[in-house]
Amino acid sequence: MSPAARIAVAVALGGFLMGFDASVISGVVGFVETEYALDAFALGWVVASLTLTAAVAMLAAGPLSDRYGRLPVLRVAAVLFALSAVFSAFAPDYLTLVLARMLGGLGVGAALIIAPVYIAEIAPASDRGRLVSFNQLNIVVGISAAFFSNYLLLQWAGSGGELAATLRVDAHTWRWMLGVEALPAMLYLFALSRLPESPRWLLMREREADAVATLERAGFGASARGEAERIRASLTKDEDTAAVPFLDLLSPAVRTIMIVALIVALVQQVTGINAVFFYAPMIFEQSGIGTDAAFLQAVLVGVVNLVFTVFAMLVIDRLGRRPLLLTGLAGIAACMMLLSGAFADARYTLSSGADVPEAVTAAVADLESVTFESDLAFREALAERLSPELLSTHEAALLQAAVSIDATRVLIGILGFVACFAFSLGPVMWVLLSELFPNRLRGVAISVVGLVNSAASFVVQLVFPVELAVLGNAMTFAVYGGFALLGLVLLWRLLPETKGQTLEALEAGLTER
Repeated sequence: MSPAARIAVAVALGGFLMGFDASVISGVVGFVETEYALDAFALGWVVASLTLTAAVAMLAAGPLSDRYGRLPVLRVAAVLFALSAVFSAFAPDYLTLVLARMLGGLGVGAALIIAPVYIAEIAPASDRGRLVSFNQLNIVVGISAAFFSNYLLLQWAGSGGELAATLRVDAHTWRWMLGVEALPAMLYLFALSRLPESPRWLLMREREADAVATLERAGFGASARGEAERIRASLTKDEDTAAVPFLDLLSPAVRTIMIVALIVALVQQVTGINAVFFYAPMIFEQSGIGTDAAFLQAVLVGVVNLVFTVFAMLVIDRLGRRPLLLTGLAGIAACMMLLSGAFADARYTLSSGADVPEAVTAAVADLESVTFESDLAFREALAERLSPELLSTHEAALLQAAVSIDATRVLIGILGFVACFAFSLGPVMWVLLSELFPNRLRGVAISVVGLVNSAASFVVQLVFPVELAVLGNAMTFAVYGGFALLGLVLLWRLLPETKGQTLEALEAGLTER
């Protein structure tokens, strides 16, 4: 492994922490919903609060890294990851948990922006794309690791082992799920302490000797001084074109490009990817398979996501952006409709075998052997007989005991959706954003589109539990499928192919459309 690759691997651990921090909550939601007796909106806040502060950090991280350096910002992010994990694990109440999640969101936003910037600035041009992709790959690995970690802790908690009892894993499973992230966060902080500052930032501060030394350490060898001169020339050019008004994004020359970018950014989120990633066990539990099986199937979600992300990285330059994106959207729409159909065909008949207290069993005894044709009708009947606190605590167990559904269709629909997303909207969006816009507008345009993408992600995560409660399972997934179909039609008409074209050629061609 080259010196630059070793540095990139160390910095890309920030991507791992981002993916882990964002997805670990998927295993926690059921526990905290019961422990704090949360309604659907409050539960959504536990999940979405991280994304809210991540969006704020994304806006602030760039200017802060320009002022103080790339590594100091990443080190602060590592500390925030660790503090968030510890505070979440020991949260005494709902508000503290949300605030701890928001603290972690600041680390997520900073790492998402600065880690790939640092890698791009220290990597040789011939290896830049491959090394920067380490960060995206690590995000996916972090998501998978979170699902796997949650499953292992759940199994450990139920093992009856002496160590699990001593460490209170059985009594505080969800706290261990959140707290375990502190270990890779501290490892990341240690790794960052041994890395050099970005040569580009050093040259921005007129520290040429330090920049040359960093380039030599990154493997440039005798060409380090020449590379430093090239970077300095690039900085001079950037200064000449630095001031770009936001209104330039609305000019006729780039209006169509901006519309395409915003459509892609919105569709990436409103098709429901973060509802699946952040609520996977909850979704699988809706099919009545039980908690252990739901967590195991969530692990499969992470594995499929990883495999098809790697596939996309291997074929994106061969097959092109447009075919991958349109094929993925068609698959997403089909899988969401499959999910919707599976839940629409489900029936709910309460039996006497529900794992609930006797008081709850007595309250709903008149519902036994009564068949409901939707989860909404069944929930409404439960709500008429149980207090809000009892309903919040025992609703999941009652649903699992009552539902009759083709769980295989649910699993195929979820895994198919994740696979289609992972080779299309997931990686292709960021490639397109780096290629569509003219050079002078690229930075400000990506910032605006990224903010819209984050806002959409926040809304999806926040309202998903509310959608399930108000619209029901079938209609919720049908809505996501409808958004995928709408995106497919719009992008079929508007999206250009950018494969194999230089950025300069793309700028000339796209701004003439």
